[in-house]
Amino acid sequence: METMRRVCFKNSEGCAIKLYLAICLSIKENIIVEVSEISCISTMISSFSIYCPSFVIDEVLNIDVGPFIRLQLSFPVKLFSCQAKYAADSGLDGSVSLRVVSPTLLAAEKEEAKAVLTLFLKKQGLSNAVAVRTINKSDLFIEHLVSRLHSVHKSRYLVGRELTTLEIRDALIPYLESLLEEHGNILVDVVENFPDPPLKEKVTVPSPPPLPSPSSLDNKKLKAVSRVSEADPTGRLPPHIVYLLELGMTLEQIKGITRRFPAFAYYSLEGKIKPVVEFLLDLGVPKNEIPIILNKRPQLCGISLSENLIPTMTFLEKLGVDKKRWAKVIYRFPAFLTYSRQKVKATVDFLYEMGLSEESIGKILTHCPNIISYSVEDNLRPTAEYFLSMGVDVAVLFHRSPQTFGLSIEAHLKPITEFFLERGYSKEDVKTMISRYGALYTFSLAENLTPKWDFFLTMDYPQAELIKFPQYFGYSLEERIKPRYARMEECGVQLLLNQVLSLSAQDFEKALTKKMRKVLPDEAEA
Repeated sequence: METMRRVCFKNSEGCAIKLYLAICLSIKENIIVEVSEISCISTMISSFSIYCPSFVIDEVLNIDVGPFIRLQLSFPVKLFSCQAKYAADSGLDGSVSLRVVSPTLLAAEKEEAKAVLTLFLKKQGLSNAVAVRTINKSDLFIEHLVSRLHSVHKSRYLVGRELTTLEIRDALIPYLESLLEEHGNILVDVVENFPDPPLKEKVTVPSPPPLPSPSSLDNKKLKAVSRVSEADPTGRLPPHIVYLLELGMTLEQIKGITRRFPAFAYYSLEGKIKPVVEFLLDLGVPKNEIPIILNKRPQLCGISLSENLIPTMTFLEKLGVDKKRWAKVIYRFPAFLTYSRQKVKATVDFLYEMGLSEESIGKILTHCPNIISYSVEDNLRPTAEYFLSMGVDVAVLFHRSPQTFGLSIEAHLKPITEFFLERGYSKEDVKTMISRYGALYTFSLAENLTPKWDFFLTMDYPQAELIKFPQYFGYSLEERIKPRYARMEECGVQLLLNQVLSLSAQDFEKALTKKMRKVLPDEAEA
């Protein structure tokens, strides 16, 4: 028996027709719609074809002219029955959004959805090549994710507001996690075969790397780059590109951003880019630093000022970030404001766990905001445990050199420890050195520690001098250490290593003169 639903609308409610169809499509094959004017029919059908290109109206039947114009819309049966079935299996309502969204915004949302899905797949252990190949096969699933965005944020679309990058991420990641929990190791098959759910018994076999060929992802990037670099028939570039050029960015910089983050090509000038730039300028960010910030983190322009950026800054200020230093904080690490509050809170809670005070945490977040990018379980905690095993006061080390906790234990920290142990220092000595100079472990073995050690051996100092003054490794070998040591030898005296390097040029000369005056009477008496 044929399933139909009938509804009557007036001319002024043309938008409601689209919304009603969005609710009905997944469960009805045929819909009878009555409208008061013929113009509503063409508007409805054209909007349907533009804003929901994956679905096709087979035919328009039984048009009668009377008090109302009646038409019956027929849709392909298989496509909708599959979606409705899969929606039921996944706990979704199966609705398809037909709200009025511009094609440009839809394209941007698809790119954002692809970026979220790619990152999610890579976090599950897929290589970049496999993740890209999966994305290339998953056009229907990407459209499904965009449709889900429209469903989750109905109110935003009804008032014509764009979603921010964070809102898109927060809407999609929990859903992807629920799919992973439901389907486990066949998630890739679910994504690639959407809307037909694969059998759970299916065993996935890793396929060999694909032969080099132009991918659809590359095509998307090319399309995005073309959008920002091609002029219109009048010879004008898009308004947001002109604005960025006036800020001091080059077209090549903009192309580079777009290749890395294609959604940037679709950001509107007045809705996204300009408000964020003006906000940064108001914070005191110099105009010449804006291009650097946008190049580092173009996603900033996709974040709502009123709903994300400003509330996040308020949240961080309560945690101790110095509000007077926002310009420098953002310049150092533009991604700081794009992390979720949950991520920030997890890091802050860990710092409290390590014994840091509220004041210390505020200073760390202000001076080293990129600590938020470190994973608590993969970076911060293992590194803290490593230094705790050496007897180091981790709270003090966090305060003095938080960047140390982003280093690899196996590739960086252990080799430096072994470097000093092999040269006769004990673990207690190394502990003292790192406690006195937190940045010691941030230096390169090959480019810093080894050449400075080799030169230290030519200086007339005992090895214990480095335990007292490990800051030696923080001074430039060519511009500070060698010239100061040569000057001291020229004077025929010896100062403490600390005096040689840490004093200003004027105080260094005073120390040399004082030492020479003391040495001369001693030599005369001898």
